[in-house]
Amino acid sequence: MTESTTVTTTVNPQVAYNLITKNLQEVLNPQIIKNVLEVEKRHLKLYWGTAPTGRPHCGYFVAMTKLADFLKAGCEVTVLLADLHAFLDNMKAPLEVVNYRAKYYECSIKAILRSINVPIEKLKFVVGSSYQKGGDYTLDIFKLSNIVSQNDAKRAGADLVKQVSNPLLSGLIYPLMQALDEHYLDVDAQFGGVDQRKIFVLAEENLEKIGYKKRAHLMNPMVPGLGQGGKMSASDPNSKIDLLEEPKVVKKKINGAFCSPGNVEENGLLSFIEFVIAPIQELKNGEGHFEFFIDRPEKFSGPMTFKSFAEIKQAFKDEKLSPPDLKIGVADAINELLAPIREEYANNKEYQEANEKGYPVAVPEKTKKAKKPKNKGSRYPGAAKTEDKKVEEVAEDLKKATV
Repeated sequence: MTESTTVTTTVNPQVAYNLITKNLQEVLNPQIIKNVLEVEKRHLKLYWGTAPTGRPHCGYFVAMTKLADFLKAGCEVTVLLADLHAFLDNMKAPLEVVNYRAKYYECSIKAILRSINVPIEKLKFVVGSSYQKGGDYTLDIFKLSNIVSQNDAKRAGADLVKQVSNPLLSGLIYPLMQALDEHYLDVDAQFGGVDQRKIFVLAEENLEKIGYKKRAHLMNPMVPGLGQGGKMSASDPNSKIDLLEEPKVVKKKINGAFCSPGNVEENGLLSFIEFVIAPIQELKNGEGHFEFFIDRPEKFSGPMTFKSFAEIKQAFKDEKLSPPDLKIGVADAINELLAPIREEYANNKEYQEANEKGYPVAVPEKTKKAKKPKNKGSRYPGAAKTEDKKVEEVAEDLKKATV
């Protein structure tokens, strides 16, 4: 990888730091970020990686709002389309299919960012296989594999790599590669969900041992799925809403979501409002702006409008806001978010091809059924005559035998 040109920061360091760390669940080594902004006086370089496995879903809006914050803070942001990581994750797809999925992810990410008014001109996209297949990178994999134990590598990838009873060696290589990507992408920090914390710690503990500097790590909270417990996952169709989901399907899935009256702790719909809808409204309309509309039928007291997330949460906790009403509001809000993405997909041939070839629809093979001999029984034309003839023959034989 070629080193990027160092750019002197023009954003106030404290303002930039506040934007970079806004709404995060955890930051490891924040002093590294502060040193870049305040001492080196340059833009922070960071990357966010995503392995193109299942189709991106609405949970990706959380990461996208943070990319918006990073860009606003003047950060040099790289999006890693980790195609080899996807291939290593228990071979969920062959490489030729993964290539199309990587393109589908790139189109989806750009569509999401455009839909929430985030300029993408300064966003850099890198495909992992462009630098991960040889040279010093491979040698560094060997170096790390000589100091990281099997148990440490397995534990690091436990929350990301699919766990099976007889795991493949590929699952142990995955976290080593993600750690090395920080060096080869020439960044100061890596951004991801809190589910990647163990890989981040592995990188912090081992990169310095092979001569590379320690990086900062920024972690987003995970958006809960639509069921009870667990995160929104690309591999679980019942827990997520795809970016291209049809409006009727969105409403059906939201109507089936777990939403217990008064329960604000285990409520994926409230979390979606807090971590997706609220930040996007601020991006579009300015800091502090929030408005959540629920088109409630007149027979149930008519529409409702909330001016803050805290107000919605309290109303639901006090059971003044019912689960059916909350579901109406969330379904409408999601369909509003997805409308421009669906429109872009409909007008983008490259996007469509990536979807069709990256996620081909399995067509069941048609096999001809073997013909079974027909058992006509005695209920077919002429059956009675045939049976009568047989009876006459038997009677004649008996008569001869008694003569």
